[in-house]
Amino acid sequence: MILPIYTYGLSVLRKEAEEVPADFSELETLVQDMFDTLAKSEGVGLAAPQIGRSLRLVVVDLDVLAEDEPQYAGFRKAYVNPEIKEYGRQQDTYDEGCLSLPGINEKVKRPTSIRIAWKDVDGTEHDEWVEGFLARVLQHECDHLDGKVFTDRLSPLRKQMVKKKLLAISKGKVSAAYKIKTSH
Repeated sequence: MILPIYTYGLSVLRKEAEEVPADFSELETLVQDMFDTLAKSEGVGLAAPQIGRSLRLVVVDLDVLAEDEPQYAGFRKAYVNPEIKEYGRQQDTYDEGCLSLPGINEKVKRPTSIRIAWKDVDGTEHDEWVEGFLARVLQHECDHLDGKVFTDRLSPLRKQMVKKKLLAISKGKVSAAYKIKTSH
């Protein structure tokens, strides 16, 4: 089922998300709904708070990049209770956007590699180093689980420059090519 994406200004995006319980019976359905929603919105990553669920759950689908980045062919994963354990030393800057902040794109500096631990939908534990675009996507989505959005990582000057756009989104003065839920 395709769900509406919650936009900036809704309180669920500013709360620290709860762990997904081991006996969470809705997990497979929720993950499928999140993948359906992600595909419809043409994004590459989606965190549960972005669909109004305050749970530590992220889905990533990088298959759309496969033509230019063959290593991502067929890449589609759900991360249950992900936790970034370590950050690599090297950083780079990349233009980020967010489904919850339609129309805003800004350059964000992040580490190029991370060590992340998570469980898959079957409960199997994973712990690995990831790098490049996947590392960036996971950092962006894990920020959502901690009640942060990418504009929180901007310099004070850049934050000031996007302030009006953020205010407009929080007042419901926004449109997107996908289903959204605004605070108004």
